[in-house]
Amino acid sequence: MQVEGVNRCQIQEWYPKFKSVSIKTLIHEIPETFVQYLSEDGPFILPHFISGEDALPRRIHNLEEEEDFKISEDSDDDSEPTPSPSFPEFELAIKDSIKTLGGAVFPKLNWSAPKDSAWMSTTGNLRCTSFSEVTLLLKSSDSLVHDLCHAYDSCSDKVSSRPPTFFLALRKWYPTFHPQMEFRCFVRNQRLIGISQREVSVFNPDIIQKKHELEMLIKEFFTRNVQQKFESENYTFDVYVKADTQVKLVDFNPWADFTLPLLFTWEDLQENLEEDYIQFKVVESQGAVLPGLKTAVPYDYLDTSPGSGWDEFLSKADEEFRKQAMSPNAGA
Repeated sequence: MQVEGVNRCQIQEWYPKFKSVSIKTLIHEIPETFVQYLSEDGPFILPHFISGEDALPRRIHNLEEEEDFKISEDSDDDSEPTPSPSFPEFELAIKDSIKTLGGAVFPKLNWSAPKDSAWMSTTGNLRCTSFSEVTLLLKSSDSLVHDLCHAYDSCSDKVSSRPPTFFLALRKWYPTFHPQMEFRCFVRNQRLIGISQREVSVFNPDIIQKKHELEMLIKEFFTRNVQQKFESENYTFDVYVKADTQVKLVDFNPWADFTLPLLFTWEDLQENLEEDYIQFKVVESQGAVLPGLKTAVPYDYLDTSPGSGWDEFLSKADEEFRKQAMSPNAGA
């Protein structure tokens, strides 16, 4: 893998070319001071928000319990409290963009979204209505360490661990978005060879019934909108199929181990497949459901070596999936 191919998958690089077939997005260059804030270790401190927003709801209402968190006057701890950072210009720009996009967005950096920190929000997802909520998700995420510190680790021509500039993409939030209708597409030698259901933790019988139709829609979208426009030879891209059969481009990802292959394995995808044949994999039955893989670290940082816990777990899951797929009652 080359740095050039990884860079093409940054949202600020591909979105301008594909915005007409993608989700409405506004992109901001991130000040280096904010990048350092996201990268630094130490106590979890949210910035001072000039708009007076509070990203963390008050969790202590019992005054007796609250006393436990106070430092007594006789305490020997004379250290000064760490001052909260502030990013007023950046905050105002983000606030304006959220308003422009209808009042709710989901954030991502150059490559990754903070999916592992969705549990921190009051809604349990990536929906943000303020700069404070965006900051909370970004600061709480471990998966963003990949973007911040390890973006080029798999590149043979790596000269740096991170890009010179980071960007924050704010993507319009759609309340009618159904995760089971998102699909990851695998392109090898500029040819679509595989499609996988993106949400592997859900069984939806309707998808099985519409499988052929979905394959045709996605293949047509690829041929018309992606194949001759995205310059890499090997890559993946995610799409969302709306109820009206309109297909929307969600993201691009490198052809690399840190991109989740979902219902495939990278070994499957490396094999020579027949010309013009697309493997389309979906969860075929309730028993074939796999756990959600919104791990706290990128896929290549998991210990999946032979004998590891993840190796045993994924092997058993894959075996169960194959059994269910071969069952005469599969999909019933």
